[in-house]
Amino acid sequence: MVAASCPRRLARRSRSAIVAALTVLLIQTLIVWNFSSLDSGDEQRGGGGGGAAAAGGSSREKRDRGSDRDDPRLGHQQPPHQRVARAAAAALHSQALDGYFSHRPKEKMRTDSNNENSVPKDFENIDNSNFAPRTQRHKHQTELAKKPLSKQKEHLKRKLALDEKVKENSLLGKNSNEVLHYEGKNLSSTNLKDGSKTSKVHHAKKSGNSSPEMKYELPPKCEITGKEALSALSRAKTKQCRQEIAEVYCQHKQGKLMPEKVTRLCPLEGKANNNVQWDEDSMEYMASNPVKIAFVLVVHGRASRQLQRMFKAIYHKDHYYYIHCDKRSNYLHRQVVQFASQYPNVRVSSWRMATIWGGASLLSTYLQSMRDLLEMSDWSWDFFINLSAADYPVRTNDQLVAFLSRYRDMNFLKSHGRDNARFIRKQGLDRLFLECDTHMWRLGDRKIPEGITVDGGSDWFLLNRKFVEYVTYSNDDLVTKMKRFYSYTLLPAESFFHTVLENSPYCDTMVDNNLRITNWNRKLGCKCQYKHIVDWCGCSPNDFKPSDFHRFQQTARPTFFARKFEAAVNQEIIGQLDYYLYGNYPSGTPGLRSYWENLYDEPDGVHSISDVMLTMFHSFSRMGLKRAEESLHTDGENSCRYFSMGHPVSVHLYFLADRFQGFLIKHHATNLAVSKLETLETWVMPKKVFKIANPTSDFGRLQFSEVGTDWDAKERIFRNFGGIMGPMDEPIAMQKWGKGPNITVTVVWIDPINVIAATYDILIESSAEYTHYKPPLNLPLRPGIWTIRILHHWVPVAETKFLVTPLTFSNRQPIKHEELSKFHGGPPKNAYMEQSFQGLNPVLNIPINSMYVEEAKKNAALLGPKLENWVDKLANDMWSAVDICTTGPSSCPVMQACAQTSWSSLSPDPKSELGLVKYDGRLR
Repeated sequence: MVAASCPRRLARRSRSAIVAALTVLLIQTLIVWNFSSLDSGDEQRGGGGGGAAAAGGSSREKRDRGSDRDDPRLGHQQPPHQRVARAAAAALHSQALDGYFSHRPKEKMRTDSNNENSVPKDFENIDNSNFAPRTQRHKHQTELAKKPLSKQKEHLKRKLALDEKVKENSLLGKNSNEVLHYEGKNLSSTNLKDGSKTSKVHHAKKSGNSSPEMKYELPPKCEITGKEALSALSRAKTKQCRQEIAEVYCQHKQGKLMPEKVTRLCPLEGKANNNVQWDEDSMEYMASNPVKIAFVLVVHGRASRQLQRMFKAIYHKDHYYYIHCDKRSNYLHRQVVQFASQYPNVRVSSWRMATIWGGASLLSTYLQSMRDLLEMSDWSWDFFINLSAADYPVRTNDQLVAFLSRYRDMNFLKSHGRDNARFIRKQGLDRLFLECDTHMWRLGDRKIPEGITVDGGSDWFLLNRKFVEYVTYSNDDLVTKMKRFYSYTLLPAESFFHTVLENSPYCDTMVDNNLRITNWNRKLGCKCQYKHIVDWCGCSPNDFKPSDFHRFQQTARPTFFARKFEAAVNQEIIGQLDYYLYGNYPSGTPGLRSYWENLYDEPDGVHSISDVMLTMFHSFSRMGLKRAEESLHTDGENSCRYFSMGHPVSVHLYFLADRFQGFLIKHHATNLAVSKLETLETWVMPKKVFKIANPTSDFGRLQFSEVGTDWDAKERIFRNFGGIMGPMDEPIAMQKWGKGPNITVTVVWIDPINVIAATYDILIESSAEYTHYKPPLNLPLRPGIWTIRILHHWVPVAETKFLVTPLTFSNRQPIKHEELSKFHGGPPKNAYMEQSFQGLNPVLNIPINSMYVEEAKKNAALLGPKLENWVDKLANDMWSAVDICTTGPSSCPVMQACAQTSWSSLSPDPKSELGLVKYDGRLR
């Protein structure tokens, strides 16, 4: 008996030891994972516009952590004093891996594909199931990592036991971690219906530890047990959205929401296999009865000049143009209404929706646009084509018409072309989604209706009028139930029309080609950039560059449009394509290499820009007036002296030859000589802030280093052009590398009084092109000029300066005295992170000067004109006023007119200007 119990005791001890070891390993993994946001860590959950969803997007890139001491190729080369410095730095890290990080960005060869399906090859390796409640900005350590080891073990064991206990299967989701009890009536909600109901406020107390207090207008009539639905409820911002989530969930759980079976009306066994013929020569001859096209432009943003240039390229008097502007894009809507009024065949939708990437609202927009077009009795059109401002034609309008006239009975959609079950999984068609609070919430699982074949691919298509009438007006089983099904679907426009067409009486008209070429680069495009608005991962096309031009000239298959293009990223390729289609502009045409994009417009109100932007734009206006006084003023006269008045009128981004040239600030000012108000425009340009610290060194891989916010990992640019940031912003440091040997560099962040805010190592592989990292700094950042130094073997290689500007505005009102310490005092106890790096000051020869500390304290208490003077002094260190002009009459006799400059937002821009229709019916 005793002998028999010994093996059991040993087995139990072995199991306990294994559990303990696995627990410790898991804890270590959690701690390390918390510091793994270097470069691609911030990328791995984002996505671009215009692509299909993937079941998790691209996988989290691997990270190698360590420093030169971990690299035998580098560590043994260090002199003794450098090894001492390295040891001193290492001693500052209170826990393993707290301070230094290495990153191995792997750059793959670009893959060209015309397939509109945007799923990355490795989508099945990604977890798309963890949607925790919104949390505060991440800290340098997780709460779990801060607990004692015994507490961590207890916590993990309880969590594992709980997870096992609460597993259950239902119609909606396979897991649940909490049960909330509700009673009440159901509220039907769908994006394809005319409206939604509202009711009275109700409260549901917090249940358990993972859900906050939830407020409902009417409690739903079921127990909410799905993990994903609970997560959505905890993250939703408004009572109305939480109400919709709860009640849609309950309807689905009760089997009242989704159709179980749909009638297939297609007489074919499988998918139609129509191959259209491509004959370049035949496209030059116009058909006797040419088709007429309804172009539907669904646009958003502020790039009005790019939209006008695209419109100019596709316009013809014989076709029709229906434009929908996003509800949030008021500036663009004003511009569109203005130019649309010039042409009788252009109309702007009287209604506007706030569409989001992946949202059900986009399908609603298309269906409503189709209904509008069909009800326009004076518009007789044959084809429906949807476009965005990021599209551009690659062949002429005449060629498109000739082609479609040959295939007037066909419908052109691009299918995924892969295994259908895989497409359903990666697209999330077997999941229930709901759009509210401008977010697509994932609520759990659902079944694909029986009886039909689900298809999908690209949401850019060309549909003939017969099929548009069918999906708009038909009340048959297929169309009715598919509209219901796709009301709760992620990226519905990428599948609804495909599925209806393939199962409809028109199934034999489907052509697997949407006549587009799309710039897919999945290595860069599958970054899940839209995770903050969609509970899923997806991919997005990249912008075309000049090196892609040859792809437009391919003749392997018919293509008439390409996407994506962004003039703010690269305008040269648009110019090349424009000249290819319509020829060069006359010699001496102004503005061909310039691009202007509006950032702020007075009718939008100052609430549309941040306090830091408002602060800097006021400072830029004052810089322009100072330049006018210094360069135009004559002694004894005041005719060119001004006093700034009010908020800016408008702000434009200015680019020349695809390089950011600064901001153009249009502003009011009083001429002191005559006391009259004038409207001026000032051009301010950023000064060079990156420099090589040791030009004679043999370290030549680093090409550029920049700091900013809003990093676009897909296009590898900062979307916050100019890098304006304030005390409450979270800066990102980016480095661009040339090819060379593997190296490890140290990056050091230094604030205005020489406090070392952060330091980390980056391991750069030979093929790496870009690295970027956002250190988790405590806010507020101390205002002033910051420095980022890059060291190799602790020898300075390069440095970058950037400005954290003080604020003269808070909530768009002049900042108050009681708010100064909140924004201008720096982080509590000068601690930007939980560990201190001050032991590195003597090692890096960066002394903290008491004079700097006292000056910073005095500056932090400044208010009114003294605060403005401090802001202007800092702005002058980083920016320069290049020029100033007047938008109208001026009392300053030497002030130039803005319309006569080459840089002003009022300068001539023929490539984007819309004029009279030419004899051939075109504008271009």
